Amino acid sequence: MAFPVTILTSNLFHNSGLDSQLTKEKRIRKKYLINALNYINFQDGTISINFKHPKYDSTMSFQAKPQPYLGNTLKCLWIGSLPQQISKSYEFLNLLVSDGQKLIYVKPELIEIDKTGATFSLPSFCYSISSRKLQRYPCKDIRVEFLQNGAVFYGFLLDFNPTAFHVKISIKPPQTFNWIDAEAEAYIVFKNEQEVIYSGECRIIRQNFAHKMRIFVLEPVKNQIRRFSPKELRSSRYKLLPSPSAIFNHPILRRMINFKIEDLSGSGFSVSEYYNYSVLLPGMIIPKLEIEFAQDFKISCKAQVMYRKVYKTDDDEAHVKCGIAFLDMDIQEQGRLSNLLHQMENKNAYVGNRVDLDALWKFFFDTGFVYPKKYAYIYTNKERFKIIYEKLYIQNPNIARHFIYQNEGIIQGHISILRIYENTWMSHHHAGRAAYSRAGLVVLDQVSRYINDFYCLYSTHMDFIISYFRPENRAPNHLFGNFTRQLNKSKGSSLDPFAYFHFQKSFEPLKITETDLSLDKAQPDDLAELQNFYENKSSGLMLHALDLDPDMIDGGSLDKEYQTAGFKRKRYLFSLKKEKILQAVVMVNVSDATLNLSNLTNCIHVFCIDEDSLDRNMLYSALHVLSKYYDQDEIPVLLYPVSYADAQLIPYEKIYDLWVLNLPSSSDHFMKYIRQFFI
Repeated sequence: MAFPVTILTSNLFHNSGLDSQLTKEKRIRKKYLINALNYINFQDGTISINFKHPKYDSTMSFQAKPQPYLGNTLKCLWIGSLPQQISKSYEFLNLLVSDGQKLIYVKPELIEIDKTGATFSLPSFCYSISSRKLQRYPCKDIRVEFLQNGAVFYGFLLDFNPTAFHVKISIKPPQTFNWIDAEAEAYIVFKNEQEVIYSGECRIIRQNFAHKMRIFVLEPVKNQIRRFSPKELRSSRYKLLPSPSAIFNHPILRRMINFKIEDLSGSGFSVSEYYNYSVLLPGMIIPKLEIEFAQDFKISCKAQVMYRKVYKTDDDEAHVKCGIAFLDMDIQEQGRLSNLLHQMENKNAYVGNRVDLDALWKFFFDTGFVYPKKYAYIYTNKERFKIIYEKLYIQNPNIARHFIYQNEGIIQGHISILRIYENTWMSHHHAGRAAYSRAGLVVLDQVSRYINDFYCLYSTHMDFIISYFRPENRAPNHLFGNFTRQLNKSKGSSLDPFAYFHFQKSFEPLKITETDLSLDKAQPDDLAELQNFYENKSSGLMLHALDLDPDMIDGGSLDKEYQTAGFKRKRYLFSLKKEKILQAVVMVNVSDATLNLSNLTNCIHVFCIDEDSLDRNMLYSALHVLSKYYDQDEIPVLLYPVSYADAQLIPYEKIYDLWVLNLPSSSDHFMKYIRQFFI
């Protein structure tokens, strides 16, 4: 890592009166100098060797690598070759050594000089001629893109601190440095071998005037950036004792950094550093950071520095407080962090904890969540139910999260979420004991805070939260229904009713081959037509949440996620047409029947587009063909719109409202709505 010559103020060092200006207060012992030189050698750094022209009083400075000082002389090797006229026409002037914070002026005796290097005898004392407020760190192999007014220049980073950095930029014809406006801001990008590690607007402080490669001193414009849309309700911050540590490899300096965390939340944390030695630059991306709570308890994430604020302590010492936000975090790590923070808020609140399954099933029966009719369905598959729920609550797979309020070993409240589409999670199984009336609210608050903390992260795959509920059920209708009606923004939160019934596999309607109907794999054009129909009918969020946009026709990686976790999940899309005219789009979801106690994840969704032309027998014919995807005799069907079921006199058992919340748009509104129940 080279110390660039541009960090030196060369006019100062040929000043004839400089020697007389050096004071005892700035004197540095030879021992300190030797240690500094050996450290520079260890870091593969350089020093500056300066020469003076005896006639013109001009100076030239050359970079050289100091060799280990193990005897009585210092040997330095040139970076590149030394011009022949230097040793003949110029006189040796001095050495300049930077230890990062101090610039050290050395007047040694020149013993020998040739084309490979120079040898010196060091004096007993040298002098500190400048002391920077901020240490400057040399950099290596950090590529730079310099953008201004549509032009892009390339180069590399020479040295860095959070308030200024030196970059060396080259031009490629027809570019000239005249294209760069020194009075205008430039946009700077730093890259390592793999990715972008910083980008931001900078001011040009100064530059030299070389023709092909020019060195610029740049100052970042902002001390604060914004990565995500601002939230009105921010994540709760906690001070932990003992404080965890933030440990990472600095992406620019390429060395390990270890800070104590001052406060921690589900969205990020803050740290403090000494002003003189600060290394955190707002906008800098940290590809891998570990939060270490104890030796065997660590959480990994990708992070970014958000802000930098200078403050002074009571003893007038300058420090910097920096905020760091999570950019991404594995969903298992999210659960571990969330469980810790929720415990800080309420010692009886748990996230993704290992659950006594006997206690969980007793809770479901005690609270009436498993009522007689539902148990009649569970009874025939109860052993399968037990196996599936052991996977969900003991193995804690990526596709599911549960939130439990537990007091003295007794489960009092429960809610869980399940990822059922690519970026959509379903909230279900919400229940609480009557004796602890607030337990249901506590777990609802838990899941809302979890969502608020992590929905922005890629690994969460959470753009939408959905819930199916019966409108006559007062609690969810009061919660989801009233919120949607009050918000009154269909692209923020929406409600769509479905008719729910069971299709008997043994039913034998007219065969499709004997009619003018066709049932084929759905095409993007079919989903586009469904979208037009739905926008006219509802204009809500349902199709986006259920992955029924044309570009999602082949789904994503969710089937593999289920398979990895030991679960079954397949989705098939069909178009039902009459004389080649689209009548309905049918979505066949096949999963473990026990994932949802109402079996809403293992059912057929029918979206009727032509309510006048599609009669009941045609629909039954299609359902009969598709029943082959299911093992059970009774297949749950959700039919949209309800008006079609009524017009065709299709008997249905109940109505389910599908509630969809658009998190990027309306999470703040929903959080505020929930918080009012705690006042």
